[in-house]
Amino acid sequence: MPLTRTLDDSTVVITGASSGIGTATAYALARRGAAVVLAARSESALRQVAHQCWELGGRALVVPTDVTDLESVRRLADRAAAEFGRIDAWVNNAAVSAVGLFDEIPVAEFRRVLEVNLLGTVHGIKAALPYLEAAGGGVLVNNASVLAEVAMPYQSAYNATKHGIRGLADTVRQELRVTGRGQISVCTVLPATIDTPFFRHAANHTGRELVPPPPIYPPEVVAETIVRLLRRPRREAYAGGAARLLGLQWRLAPALVERTLGWYAHRTQFGPGARVDSTGNVFHADAGARRDGGWQGRRRQLVRMTAAFGLAAAGTAVGTMAAINRRSRLGR
Repeated sequence: MPLTRTLDDSTVVITGASSGIGTATAYALARRGAAVVLAARSESALRQVAHQCWELGGRALVVPTDVTDLESVRRLADRAAAEFGRIDAWVNNAAVSAVGLFDEIPVAEFRRVLEVNLLGTVHGIKAALPYLEAAGGGVLVNNASVLAEVAMPYQSAYNATKHGIRGLADTVRQELRVTGRGQISVCTVLPATIDTPFFRHAANHTGRELVPPPPIYPPEVVAETIVRLLRRPRREAYAGGAARLLGLQWRLAPALVERTLGWYAHRTQFGPGARVDSTGNVFHADAGARRDGGWQGRRRQLVRMTAAFGLAAAGTAVGTMAAINRRSRLGR
């Protein structure tokens, strides 16, 4: 079910609100008059976001939170309810990444990515459910990325967590229905590549400059998708047309698209610069209240190559399915 109240009378908790998609979502909700509860590790960045939310006509509460700590997340929920009287929606958005070959990513970093992305979502759901039920219903939104459905080389830890988040959301949704709590909606967002500081903040063990593989969409695309889910919940929603196309291709011809996407990501995920090993923001916050990652020029430069890749992959996938169908008919 949608929010039990209009957006301008709703309280929405957002984790990972100090930059990127979380910041863009906070601004989108503030423009509609919502009360947003901003959670992340960096208090200074959160305060900048909160100031802008007030300027946009919303209300904002800053609650520095480490999502890997269940008690910290529960305190976040308690503070939100104490300040605004209830919680109507919760957006699990906090995420980090360690980029590199699987056998070159330190185990401590791999574990931390699992703790932030997957266990952080677990903690968010656990903290949110009692308050959503007390409010008479509401919406849980989990940001899972299109990498919850497909896979990309050099992103093994991130891929694993996003696949896990999608499965977790499906299971919780089932359990809520069968236990008579269907008034709480569980939604999963699957964005394409988004122009945020994510690639600049990721731990990097490739020796090369990390860049987002195109096509690259502005974070507002995801923010508006989340707003629509709060108003009219759905099981899953893609953000960015490329995400929908990739998901379709993967379902039609998974082996072929796995190889094609691996080749494509291997050639588009790195820039010309060299980089020394870095742990990025995996263990320490470095967000700066910035929505975008400064990749607008790259979006424009590579749009033709991306369109060509998408059309070629789609055509190949359709051709493969046609061949499979022909073989199936002949084998009857």
